Amino acid sequence: MAQKIIVTHDGTFHADDVFAVAVLLTLLKGGAKVTRTRVREKIAAADYVVDVGEEYAPERNRFDHHQREGAGVRKNGIPFAAFGLVWKQYGEKIAGGRDIAEMIDTTLVQPLDARDNGVSLCGEFLCGIAPYELSDAVRALVPSWREEGVSIQARFEEAVLFAERVLTYEIERARARIEGERQVRAALETAEDKRLIFLDGDYPWKDMLARFPEPLFVVHPQDTVWYLECVRDNPHMFVNRKNLPEGWAGLRDEELAQITDVPDAVFCHRNRFMAVAKSKEGALALAKLALQSDS
Repeated sequence: MAQKIIVTHDGTFHADDVFAVAVLLTLLKGGAKVTRTRVREKIAAADYVVDVGEEYAPERNRFDHHQREGAGVRKNGIPFAAFGLVWKQYGEKIAGGRDIAEMIDTTLVQPLDARDNGVSLCGEFLCGIAPYELSDAVRALVPSWREEGVSIQARFEEAVLFAERVLTYEIERARARIEGERQVRAALETAEDKRLIFLDGDYPWKDMLARFPEPLFVVHPQDTVWYLECVRDNPHMFVNRKNLPEGWAGLRDEELAQITDVPDAVFCHRNRFMAVAKSKEGALALAKLALQSDS
């Protein structure tokens, strides 16, 4: 079979076109050649066109958003960029399911589409410091004015390889998260005391448990130890529903073991959102003490 031709624009690249190309290369399993150009004849002859050409026609694999009318806006107000348009068309096929594709769209695609369209997802910056985003990591590969002789084409190819790996890992992460959240829901439903949720694996629990008002603490394994962690209404804000006891803050090993009477207690974070024990029994003992605490 002849290689498919993917066209995107030449010149400076951004996360939008880099990830759009990465999606198509993943879809075509390497059976494609990427051409970076703005020549209309080459654009017209391509099998896939992303982020150039001023046309959005998914039935003909045209995925640009720079035309005057744009290429659509999501219900939440985030406009589609080329990455989002390609993912909308092929994400479910690549991810292997709608729920996985939708999770990738939320966690990876929409933030990059927003950035490419000049939509800020953050509030005011603290002391003039802005978040360092995935788009910035891609931008770091664009040769600076000091890098004379560096091939922008080679850097683009490097960026696409990076994007392909991120995409692969995010798909696997989404699959694991969906299955893990099923385990968390089952643990919640069977818990005798829904203030304390015991998990037998290091499942993603923060977003899931934030949807339910009862849970205060979670006990779960991580690496070779067991964690006791606080549940938050908003997993992205450092406000616990109930803090660990004030007297535990910052204590380690013998000091923590002495004050808690839990022999294998290892550590409590000074901000009282997490404590560690060497055993499941130790972490559960700490959790029961935390439930009884007034601090």
